[in-house]
Amino acid sequence: MTGRRDTLRGVLATVGAFAFWGFVPLFWKQLADVPATESLSHRIAWSLPCLAVLLLVVSSRSEFARVLRSPRIGALLLASTLMITANWLVFLWAVNTDRVLDASLGYYINPLVSVFLGFVFLGERLRRLQGLAALLAAAGVAVLTATHGLPWISLVLGFSFGLYGLLRKLADVPAMVGLFIEIGLLTPFAVGYLVWLGARGEGAFVSGDSGTTLLLVAAGPVTTIPLLLFSEGIRRLTLATVGFLQYMTPTGHFLLAITVFDEPFDTTHLAAFGFIWTALGLYTFDLRRRLGKKRLTTHPQRVSCHPN
Repeated sequence: MTGRRDTLRGVLATVGAFAFWGFVPLFWKQLADVPATESLSHRIAWSLPCLAVLLLVVSSRSEFARVLRSPRIGALLLASTLMITANWLVFLWAVNTDRVLDASLGYYINPLVSVFLGFVFLGERLRRLQGLAALLAAAGVAVLTATHGLPWISLVLGFSFGLYGLLRKLADVPAMVGLFIEIGLLTPFAVGYLVWLGARGEGAFVSGDSGTTLLLVAAGPVTTIPLLLFSEGIRRLTLATVGFLQYMTPTGHFLLAITVFDEPFDTTHLAAFGFIWTALGLYTFDLRRRLGKKRLTTHPQRVSCHPN
């Protein structure tokens, strides 16, 4: 019963995170005139107090002590910090430069990246349909590369977020504690950069209008809430399951890119996305067939080292 409840909580938390992320470009588009590095710094700076308030409600002193005593966990969180920083920065740049469609492609391939990482690092078995799906996804990237050049935005987003999820799963620390440490590591650099911009009179926070200022402050909760949900979900579900639920985010991005932001979508894009969607269809079919035989559960405090 406990395992079933943990799984349900993991699914709800992860679905909430991915739905939020799917339509968050609408928020960041309002800050398109703010450089990505400055928006990223505000995301970090305003996230720290949000997490501090949450940590006051849920005492986690023992967990902080455990993390501080473990060089392994510290190293994993440092690595996850680098991965999420790269993901945030590239995503913000993609929104600012009308490349949300590329971001969509990156998050579409992320489930297959998660399968690959589970195979390489967790010893999870790569089944035949999963291997075929990976080949189709690679074909989609190749088609896009042949006409429009290497989709580096898509690849960086897909791999950085996949690695972030893997590292947080391996670190095995409570969601809020892990997030607070990651944001805490980045905050001195973010605040220092913002202070430097302000001293030069160039920062949007001091030179922009009140609406921009409020939006930059809102970057804290907008960043923290979905990432907190994701971190909670990743600890309760397998990487393959998280990859399955992750479809919600790129679908939201895709719909926004072609309907709201009016980004170019030609026959090459259609062919590339066709390969990716076919790959995800095979992956989903394989996952559903497997879950029909085996319960979708994983212990919240243990990393699975066997196929699930």
